[in-house]
Parts: sequence; C-alpha cells; structure tokens
Amino acid sequence: MHLSGMFAPLPTPFDEQDRLDLDRLQRAYARFAAGPLTGFIVLGSNGEAALMDEDESDRAIAAGREVIPKGRPFIVGTGRDSTRAAVAASKRAAELGADAVLVRTPGFFKSQMTAEVFVRHYTAVADASPVPVLLYNFTAVTGVNLPVAAVTRLAVHPNIIGMKESGGDVAQIADLVSSTPASFQVLAGSSSTIYAALCVGASGGILALAAVLPEPCVRLFDLATQGRHEDARALQQALVPMGRLLSGAYGVGGLKAALRLVGIDAGVPRPPLADVPDAGITALREALALLGERA
Repeated sequence: MHLSGMFAPLPTPFDEQDRLDLDRLQRAYARFAAGPLTGFIVLGSNGEAALMDEDESDRAIAAGREVIPKGRPFIVGTGRDSTRAAVAASKRAAELGADAVLVRTPGFFKSQMTAEVFVRHYTAVADASPVPVLLYNFTAVTGVNLPVAAVTRLAVHPNIIGMKESGGDVAQIADLVSSTPASFQVLAGSSSTIYAALCVGASGGILALAAVLPEPCVRLFDLATQGRHEDARALQQALVPMGRLLSGAYGVGGLKAALRLVGIDAGVPRPPLADVPDAGITALREALALLGERA
C-alpha cells in the first residue's frame, strides 16, 4: 500500500446527549472525501477512540466505510492495551472494510513496556491481522516511546508497512527513516514540523490540521516533494499558529470547533473532554482569517 501524501485523522461525531451520531459522521466524512487528501484515519486519537466501546467503534467504522470511496486509504485505529484486544479489533476492522490498521503502543503498564515487549506485541498483531499494520507512536498521550531499535526489527515484518510518529522530534524521524527498509513508510504527525519531516524522508503526514485545511496541507506536501523549499518553508510558517491551537492548546475540542468554523459539523467532544471556550473560538477564527479561510 502506497502511503505518500497527506492524511487526516477524522473526528468521531457525538451528539449533545453523548451518543455516537452516525448521520453527522457520514455527512462530515462525505465532505472530507470530496477534498484532495490522500486518505483518512478513523478511530485515532483525534477520533476519541479511547473513549468509545467496541460496539460504537464497529458502527463508526462501518458507517465511515460506506462514505469513504475505495481507492482512498481507509485506515482504522485498533490500538488496545492488551495484545488479544488489539488482534480482535484489527480483525473486526478488516471485516468492516479497513484497508490497513493503525495500532498505537500499549501504555498502561508504562514501566514494563520495553523494546522486547513492543516487538512481541506488534509481531502478534501483524501475524493475525488480515490487513497491513502501521505502528503508532504518540508518547505525549501514551507516556511510552517506541524505540527506534524496536521499529527496526518490526519493519522487516511483511505485514508491517509503516508507522505514524506523532512527536515533533525530526531527528527521531530521520533515524526511523534511515534505519528501516525503503518500503517502510514513516508518516509524521506534527503539523509544526511536517516540512522538516518531509525533508528527512517522511513519506507524508497524518495531521489534524489537514482535516481543517486540506488544500494548504496538500500544497505543502507538493511544494516539499517538488523541491520548492522556499515556498514550502513560508507555507509551513503560516500554518504553525493554527496547528498549535489544534494540538497543544485545544486538542479534540479545538479540532471540532475549527471544523464548525469551516462549515463541517463534527458534533461535540465526548466527556470528560470539553468544547472550546469563547476565547478559543476567537483564537481559531483569527488563525483561519490569517490563512485567508472563511470562518
């Protein structure tokens, strides 16, 4: 599977009574699918997967698959803290139409998550998964880091095709690229450093920013891969303020609020996550205005 380009982690809509809202989901996903992005991730961190039960997850996958057209990678987050549960979630996702699965590192027993544990966990998932597997390292959320040495060992597995590295450490991304086969695709997850990540060999990005601003994100990828570095650097700098609001400042609530400002209804965050305060809405609107987007 070719994973070169810009991907968006899609939000999961919930209604004001804290129920999964599949009608909203399909309307929002149809809007995303009409844009220029390479592909889509559902039930990732920005999809609030950790706050959903298995039945809700399965219904969201099925509803999303109905809307996202074949030929656009439809990647499902199936990370769980037990290997057994991650295997089961990956098998269900494949049955429901996933093209690949994105498996975050288990992190509940942080002190015991060694490189050897990660290798055993991911090998078992990849052996059992009917579809290709991507590793997912998001230390800011899980509290654990997937070592480069473990990735190097896992990258030769025939059913592990790449990974998402959500940290902004460009040196780590460079190490991941240089220590794995050319067929292993490293996707960056930080919008603040995506240009630099592309310069050191990342094949693309999985960015919350791409859900809100797909065209500029795709343009940044194109500029970087075409060697138009001055233009790419200028666009990267212009995107940083909005990227910081979506990641560090407001998270999932910020993503859903920003989407409302650009005309996409992705519902409200699931408690205990909260919507963005009025000051945050103002900040998001101003950041969009600076980029020439209608808000």
